[in-house]
Amino acid sequence: MNAAPRPRPGVRDVEPYVSPQLDVAARLNANECPHPLPQGFFEDLARAARELPLNRYPDGQMVRLRGEIGLHHGHPFDGTWTANGSNEVLTELLLAYGGPGRTATVFEPTYSLHRRLSWLTHTEIRPHPLSSSFVLDDPAVDVALAEDADVLFVCSPNNPTGNAQPVDAVARLATESDALIVVDEAYIEFGGESALKLVADHPNLAVVRTFSKAFAMAGARIGYVLTSPDVVSDLQRVRLPYHMSALTQAAGVAAIRHAAAAMALLEPIRLQRDRLVSELGGMRGVTVYPSDANFVLFVPPDDAGELWQALLDRGILIRDLRDVVPNALRVTAGADHEVDLFLASLREVLPT
Repeated sequence: MNAAPRPRPGVRDVEPYVSPQLDVAARLNANECPHPLPQGFFEDLARAARELPLNRYPDGQMVRLRGEIGLHHGHPFDGTWTANGSNEVLTELLLAYGGPGRTATVFEPTYSLHRRLSWLTHTEIRPHPLSSSFVLDDPAVDVALAEDADVLFVCSPNNPTGNAQPVDAVARLATESDALIVVDEAYIEFGGESALKLVADHPNLAVVRTFSKAFAMAGARIGYVLTSPDVVSDLQRVRLPYHMSALTQAAGVAAIRHAAAAMALLEPIRLQRDRLVSELGGMRGVTVYPSDANFVLFVPPDDAGELWQALLDRGILIRDLRDVVPNALRVTAGADHEVDLFLASLREVLPT
C-alpha cells in the first residue's frame, strides 16, 4: 500500500481556518448582517435564475455585475473587478503583486486572513504593531515606508479592533510608495471615511469591499475591488477561468437593485453596536473599544476563554480573539433580541 501524499512544506503546520457555525440562540461571532434583504430581492433573483443558461459557462468578464458595481460607486468599469468574496479578491491581488521573493506589510492586530493569504501565496509577511489605540499613525507609516514592501494592507474599519483608520495615512502610503496599497473596507458602510476618493489619483491603490456585511449577502460570497485599470488588467492574468458562477453574478446584480433596502438595514445595526459599547463600558472591569464597524471588541476582567465557554453554554456564540488581542472577545451587533440575550447572559457570568 502506498504512503499518503506529502503536501508542500509547512502545510500541516497550519491549522484550517474555521469560524464556528453552531445552532445556538444568538450567533454573534461572524459579523453577519442579522436581517435579510426584502422579499423582492429573492423574487428578482428567482426570476433571473430561471432564465440562466446553466449549460453554458458564465460570463468570464462579469460585465453586467462589474458595470452595476461601478455605477453604484461612480467608478469606471475597467477599474472594477469582482470575485467569490473579498478573500478571493485579496488572494488574486497577492497572486499578482506578491509571491516568492516579494513582501507584504500588515499593521497588527488586524484581519488574520491578510497574513494567512500571504502565506498561501508564498509572500513574505512583515508585521508592524499598531499603537495601543490601534490607529495607523505617522510613526507606523514611516516604519512601513522605510521597508519598501511590495504590498501594504490597511484594514479600515479594522477587524477585530473596530476603529476606522485615517485616510491621510492611506494617502501617505499611496503617495510615498510604489507598492500596491490594499485598503480592506469590508465594514466601511457602518462607519469611517472611505479611501475610495483617493483611487483616481493613486493607481497603486486598491479598495476592497464585500457584499457579505452591509449588503446582507454573506451566503452569496461576492467581493470586489475598486482600483486602477492596470491593476484589474493584472488580476485578469492570475484569476481562474470562469471563476464566478452565473448564479453568483445574478445574485450580485439583484442585490444592487435593492441597495436602498440594504442601506436601510445599517442604522438599526449601528444602534445595537453603540448600545453594546455603552452597556459593556458600564460593566465593572470590562475594557471596551470604540467601533466604527458592526462589531465590538472587549476585554473581560477575568479569563476570556472561560467567559466565552460560559456564554456558549447559555446559547450565545461570540468570537474568541485571544490569539489576536490579549484576553479579548468580539461580539457582532446582531438583532435586538440577540443583543438582549448576550447582555443578559454576560451579566449572569461576569463577577459582581
